[in-house]
Amino acid sequence: MCDGAVLSDGWQGWLELPAARALQARGPWVDLSHPLGPDMPRQPFFPVPEFGHFRQRPGFPLNITRMDMVVHLGTHVDSPRHRFNDGPAFEDVPLERLWGPGLICRIDAGGAHEIGPAQLEAACAGLEPGDILILNTGMHHLAGSAAYQDHPWLSVAAAQWLVDHQVKMLAIDTPTPEMPHAQRGPGFDFPVHERLLGHGVLVAEHLTNLDGLTGQRIEVLCNALNIHGGDGAPTRILARRVAA
Repeated sequence: MCDGAVLSDGWQGWLELPAARALQARGPWVDLSHPLGPDMPRQPFFPVPEFGHFRQRPGFPLNITRMDMVVHLGTHVDSPRHRFNDGPAFEDVPLERLWGPGLICRIDAGGAHEIGPAQLEAACAGLEPGDILILNTGMHHLAGSAAYQDHPWLSVAAAQWLVDHQVKMLAIDTPTPEMPHAQRGPGFDFPVHERLLGHGVLVAEHLTNLDGLTGQRIEVLCNALNIHGGDGAPTRILARRVAA
């Protein structure tokens, strides 16, 4: 979520998934992640990440980079611990939740606009139980600009639609599936994260490079860092087209 939600107990457990099946690749791996660096997309209220050299040649035999950053910057995945104190952190997220078949769907939301179940139903034909669903709203083309913060979001009913369709991960090309930060009122409680993470649907944010695979059945590898106690983790998300 990358928005500093207030944690609370009440995690509902993992959704039951269908048995894994073999996938037949039809194309090369594509990187759907922003590079990890000082210019990666972030919510403006998060601190700017710092990258530098702990040691450096020629004064030392090796170059050694250090970094200081919030784990919810750039392309990353939220674990249920992000919203629930009794939810699993990253060391307890099963590997099968981080890879598998999926679908990239185009949602033309036109900037700040609520996405409801009807839009998902129309856009996501071919979605199967256990899929990783990636939504291409086109906002990844605006990453790094002020317009990127004026993004579409999911309604709670749309989040429930994802739960009902047994999606195991929602990945988006926006800062968050919640309404934009500037539009939230006092006491905003992150209802989309509540619904998704509460049922074990992982949430990945700040994806990019989606256009070439949109509308395709894909295989996804979500290489999230296994951070002990992690409520989120930077990740390199790869996808490739597979046979339908």
